[in-house]
Amino acid sequence: MLVLDTDHFSELERDLEPGKRLSQRLGLSSFDKAPTIITIEEQMRGWLAEIHRRDHLHRQIAPYAKLQRQVEAFADWIILPWDADSADLFVRLRRQGLRIGSLDLKIACIALAHDATLLTRNATHFAQVPGLRIENWLD
Repeated sequence: MLVLDTDHFSELERDLEPGKRLSQRLGLSSFDKAPTIITIEEQMRGWLAEIHRRDHLHRQIAPYAKLQRQVEAFADWIILPWDADSADLFVRLRRQGLRIGSLDLKIACIALAHDATLLTRNATHFAQVPGLRIENWLD
C-alpha cells in the first residue's frame, strides 16, 4: 500500500507538472493508494482558516469553492483512519523520545499500522520514525 502525505495529495489537486507526473506514476502502480484522515484534517483546517480570515462575505466565495472541490476530491479515495493501532504506535514512539510534529507522526503511525510506504517530500521529518518506508515521487 502507498500512503500519500499531504504534500503528495496536494500536488494531485494542482494542474501542474509534478502532480501530473505523480498521477501517471500512481496509475501505473499496482499498489493500493490512500491518504489518511490526518491529511483531510490538515486540508480542512487550511481552507477553514482562509474562510475565517475573510470578513467580507463575497471574499469567502473562492475559498468556499476550493473547500468544496477538496471535499469532492476526497470522496474518490479510500481514506485511512486514525485507529487504536495507530494511536498505540504514536504513544510508543513518543515514549521512545521521538520528536516530530504530532500530525506528521500520526500520518507515520497510520502508514506503519497498514505496513505501507509513505509518499512524502518531507523525508527528513519522517526518517527518524523506525520501520517507516519513505519514498518521494514528486522530485
